[in-house]
Amino acid sequence: MALPVAFFALFFAWPVAAIVTRGLKADGAWRFGRLVDVVTQPDIRHVLWFTTWQALASTALTLLLALPAAHVFARLDFPGKQLLRAVVTVPFVLPTVVVGSAFLALVGRHGLLDELWGVRLDTTVWAILLAHVFFNYAVVVRTVGGLWSQLDPRQEEAARMLGASPLTAWRKVTLPALAPAVAAAALMVFLFTFTSFGVVQILGGPAFSTLEVEIYRQTSQVFDLSTAAVLTLVQFAAVGAILAVHAWTVRRRETALRLVDPKTTARRPRGFGQWALLAGVLASVAVLLLLPLAVLVRRSLDGWGLGYYRALTDADGGTFLVAPVRAVWTSLEYALAATAIAVVIGGLAAAALARRDAGRLVRGFDALLMLPLGVSAVTVGFGFLIALDRPPLDLRQSWILVPLAQALVGAPFVVRTMLPVLRAVDGRLREAAAVLGASPWRAWREVDLPMVRRALLVAAGFAFAVSLGEFGATVFIARPDNPTLPVAVARLLSRPGELNYGQAMALSTILMVVCAAALLVLERLRTDRTGEF
Repeated sequence: MALPVAFFALFFAWPVAAIVTRGLKADGAWRFGRLVDVVTQPDIRHVLWFTTWQALASTALTLLLALPAAHVFARLDFPGKQLLRAVVTVPFVLPTVVVGSAFLALVGRHGLLDELWGVRLDTTVWAILLAHVFFNYAVVVRTVGGLWSQLDPRQEEAARMLGASPLTAWRKVTLPALAPAVAAAALMVFLFTFTSFGVVQILGGPAFSTLEVEIYRQTSQVFDLSTAAVLTLVQFAAVGAILAVHAWTVRRRETALRLVDPKTTARRPRGFGQWALLAGVLASVAVLLLLPLAVLVRRSLDGWGLGYYRALTDADGGTFLVAPVRAVWTSLEYALAATAIAVVIGGLAAAALARRDAGRLVRGFDALLMLPLGVSAVTVGFGFLIALDRPPLDLRQSWILVPLAQALVGAPFVVRTMLPVLRAVDGRLREAAAVLGASPWRAWREVDLPMVRRALLVAAGFAFAVSLGEFGATVFIARPDNPTLPVAVARLLSRPGELNYGQAMALSTILMVVCAAALLVLERLRTDRTGEF
């Protein structure tokens, strides 16, 4: 645990504490009264209210549209099911900047809806809600569908034989068993939408601002660290409460049910109702998930040519100091470095947490590992500039700063992916190896590693995809001569002109293809014991 604890203390706790201290401390005295002053401001109250209700609305809409798909993946067997599962998961690993760009190409100015019917939804709350559904659809399908596929269908069939209608049997038998998974999925969707940044930044315009966007505005545009620090504390408290409830629901899901092999529960569709449900899910996937990505690819083409892609090789001296295509290689280099860091840190933490004799303090660190996913990435990025600005850790001019920030987000995915597999390894195998004279290192290499190799590769793939798309912290610390892909897309979208817009769509398409390719590799490596995410 020593290295993971040191890493999170140095590169997460210290930067966050530094910016909060800078904002709430003046002339050596703490100004806690500033908390009340900021929260009671009318514009801040509006931000808090919008952040909360749009997260609730996004969560409800996502559940409404994704639960039928969860049933289809859990109970129906049909050709192309594995491919469709991969397609559904692609939006989840896409960077939020790409999601924003895709919906901008669909519902924005000169977008598909604008050209066909003269309808624009950008700078409206509907664009934000639909983009959040697009991004979080897979969370519900994977979390709820994964449990649904393991529920014994004979219980519902018994209720039907006793005279219950299909709806009554589902409501009284299946739904109570699914409740912990639905709650866990809803909480995760609420967490992601509550801390939404890239989607709201691109689609919301000046009219809509979440806490994350407001923290960015107060930090980088208004330079009011005091207000940013207060909003960071508010978001930190909210995220802590969400994670605590989420941990409780996950424990209920893991311990309250008797499960069966998911391969035995899926059947070919029978009857008009099941075929209609499958057709409806396929149509919703096509419209909600595939259409925005297809429009994004179409907008990246100059007419039907590759003019925008060729323009990426030219340095215009305005938006960037280098050719925009350089952002592709920079992102890949940073993501590989961040993946290596996340695998080492997350792998060590998972190994410590998997031990059955782990103490309460060690187990408590498991919950803390999730905090980087909910705490403002903007705060972490700006905290890097404030905390890591003097020897012996003056990293402001170092390239490693970006991979460190990205690894903070990737490490929790490594832990969540590897932990179930490590816990499943029979400890008696290690004991037998030790009795036969193997050192702890050799026992791990000969016993644990062969069993967790696939989970390790899946964890590395998720860390790579997440690192590649990290935006909130990177936007502060990426150097002008080495922008990452998400930063480059955001800068191009912020500048007027058809060429800048086309280049942004082209870079977004490249980023989407790389993330999708990584996910397809993960789907081939994934096993039932590597977890859903």
